[in-house]
Amino acid sequence: MTLLQISKLDRSFETGKGVTKALEQIDLNVNQGEFITVIGPSGCGKSTLLKIIAGLDTSHEGSVLLDNQKVSGPSIDKGFIFQEPRLFPWLTVEKNIAANLPVKENATQGRVRELINLVRLEGFENAYPKELSGGMAQRVSIARALLRNPKVLLLDEPFGALDAFTRSHMQEVLLDIWQKNRTTMIFVTHDIDEAIYLASRVVIMNPRPGTIREVIPIELNHPRRKTDPAFQEIRQRVLSEFEKVEEFEKTAAVR
Repeated sequence: MTLLQISKLDRSFETGKGVTKALEQIDLNVNQGEFITVIGPSGCGKSTLLKIIAGLDTSHEGSVLLDNQKVSGPSIDKGFIFQEPRLFPWLTVEKNIAANLPVKENATQGRVRELINLVRLEGFENAYPKELSGGMAQRVSIARALLRNPKVLLLDEPFGALDAFTRSHMQEVLLDIWQKNRTTMIFVTHDIDEAIYLASRVVIMNPRPGTIREVIPIELNHPRRKTDPAFQEIRQRVLSEFEKVEEFEKTAAVR
C-alpha cells in the first residue's frame, strides 16, 4: 500500500545572486512500512526534501500526499528527528518524551513507559539531558517522535555526530524499533554502509538541483552483515552510482 506520493516536486530559493533551484522534478512513492534511506552529495537537497514531507517547508511546486491527503503543514502524522536531539534541559527523560502531549495523564504515562522500554532507556526515566550520552539523548528524541504513533518518521542524519561504536548501536536500536512497529521511515545519511544496512530501498540523489538518480532495492534479510558478499555487491553498485554523480557534478560545473 502506497503511503507517501511525491510528484513533480520542485523547490527554489531566493538568494543574493538570484533564484537557486534546490530540488527538481522529484518523483517518489513510499509504501507503508518501508524503510527508505536517502543519500547524495552535500547540498543536493536531502534535508529540504525531508522538511517538505514534514510540512515544515510548503513553498514548493508539485504534489506531496501522505495517506492521500495533501501535506500542507506539520501534523501528528509526521515525526521528525533532527541532527541534534533538541531536548528540554530542564525536563527528565520521561517528561521530555511526554512534552506538550494533550492527552490524559494516565494514558501518557503508559505510552511513555512503553517507549522507554522500546528505545532501551529503562532506569533513566528521571535522568536529565546533561546526564545522558549522545546516543541516549537521540533515543529520547526518537521516543518523543513516536509518542503520537506517526504514519511516517523522518530522520535527518540523526547519528552523524556519534562515534562509530555508538552509531552502530543506534542503528540496531532503530532497526529493532522499525521491526517491532513497522513505522514507515525515511532516513537521510551521508554514510553508504549505513544506508544499505538499514534500508528497504536506497534513494541516490544527484547534486543541486537535487534530482533522483537511482532507487536501489535492498533485498537482504535482517540481521545484515556488512562483510557479507551480497552486502558488498550492493555497496559496489551504490559506489558506482556515486562515481556517476561525481561525473554529473563535474559536467554541471563546466556548464
